[in-house]
Amino acid sequence: MVEYDARRWLGILFRLHGAVLPRLLVRIALLAAVGALAALLFEQRGIYVPPLGHTLVGVALGLLLVFRTNTAYDRYWEGRRQFATLVHRSRDFARQVASYIADPADRAELVRHLQLAFALIRQHVRRDDDLGALGALATTAERAALRAVGCRPNLALRWISDRLAERANVQQLVEGRLRMLDQHLSAYAECLAAIERIATTPMPFAYAHHLKAFLVLFCLSVPFALSPAMGWYTPLAAAIVGFALFGIDEIGVEIEDPFGRDANDLPLDALGELVNRDTAELLTAPVSTSS
Repeated sequence: MVEYDARRWLGILFRLHGAVLPRLLVRIALLAAVGALAALLFEQRGIYVPPLGHTLVGVALGLLLVFRTNTAYDRYWEGRRQFATLVHRSRDFARQVASYIADPADRAELVRHLQLAFALIRQHVRRDDDLGALGALATTAERAALRAVGCRPNLALRWISDRLAERANVQQLVEGRLRMLDQHLSAYAECLAAIERIATTPMPFAYAHHLKAFLVLFCLSVPFALSPAMGWYTPLAAAIVGFALFGIDEIGVEIEDPFGRDANDLPLDALGELVNRDTAELLTAPVSTSS
């Protein structure tokens, strides 16, 4: 995720990292060339397209682009909400483990497995199979077990619930506290399902195809409607129209899958480090003593 100061207007304007402009340069250049052709045909032969049609269909195209961008941002924000829930549940689980589980070794293993579950969810939505990247979060035996599983975060959650059940079976964890801890695991599973829904359900192909076809036809023909009014400034006008409309569509493409490693994707690695730090600190924090 690109961090920036919203009050630094010029800093945002001239910063290209994370912007869609570099990916639009070829399309903008093509439209400028078409604009030059349209200006030449109008000047030499008086050929142009009446602008009324573009005025009418431009409204429909604008509505399609607004819907496209809003839908993509809804997916982006929903993904952020689900990962915020995971962070919250991780912290609260670690807090309860630190208070309710007596054995320090058990506490450490439970929190490690929860950190592992978060890391596996991040890998799962990124379609990343590199278990070596988990580092100390997974043992050699756990990596071997995870390789054979389709949805790996579920197995990490199973290891947590198994350990909690063992503590309950030997009367080291009362039923009420077991339910409280298990609620966090259920919330983890719900967040995983919601994140999978976002990651595996793209914009319907028919909508994406129609929008792009409509957009290309509009942008390639609009220079011939602009040439009577713009003259030899038509290439510049066509380039600006292309930058505006193709840019809106490209922003939607950029943010509709927010779980990757692109500049505008969610900071999942930073969130993972936050979970690891905060949950580990809860285990090592000093016990409060009342006076």
